[in-house]
Amino acid sequence: MLLLILGLALFLGVHSFAILAPAARERLVAGAPGAFKAGYGLVSLLGFVLICDGVGLSRADPVILYVPPHWLRHVAFLIMLPVFPLLLAVYLPGRIQRAAKHPMLAAVKFWALAHLLANGRLADVLLFGGFLAWAVVDRISLKRRPPKVIPHAPAGRFNDVIAVVLGLGLYVLFIRWAHFALIGVSPLG
Repeated sequence: MLLLILGLALFLGVHSFAILAPAARERLVAGAPGAFKAGYGLVSLLGFVLICDGVGLSRADPVILYVPPHWLRHVAFLIMLPVFPLLLAVYLPGRIQRAAKHPMLAAVKFWALAHLLANGRLADVLLFGGFLAWAVVDRISLKRRPPKVIPHAPAGRFNDVIAVVLGLGLYVLFIRWAHFALIGVSPLG
């Protein structure tokens, strides 16, 4: 469990730099953008690896906090439906992006909530609860920070259609194959 907690602290900590010290972050980026990106990337990667190892190790001796009723898995599937379209909408400007304002954070919140409803192990609560709390705090903090320009595709009238169609395709692919291939757990049971 210690690896998972350390990984979350590193990963979410580095991603919270803009929340906690936006001016300091901007100074570092302006002073040495390459070094900042390299350090940010390395800390993020180390945190991600520790999270993966921590979750894997927690499966050997799981601590069960609650056992969700089976029907919540179906609710989780529904809550997950917008996740991939929202992630794609970050890079495909259109109505979805404008309505969500911050589609990646919305996707993280949906993803985390769905997984909290379907999983009751301590490791799951730490992982998904940590990401949900971070996304909520980050979204609140964005109201007082200047908007950040994210490279994206040109605006187009079909961007929303592309985001929804490709997003739902990725959703089906992930449920049927990729979740088990990458995570080792089949959401279908």
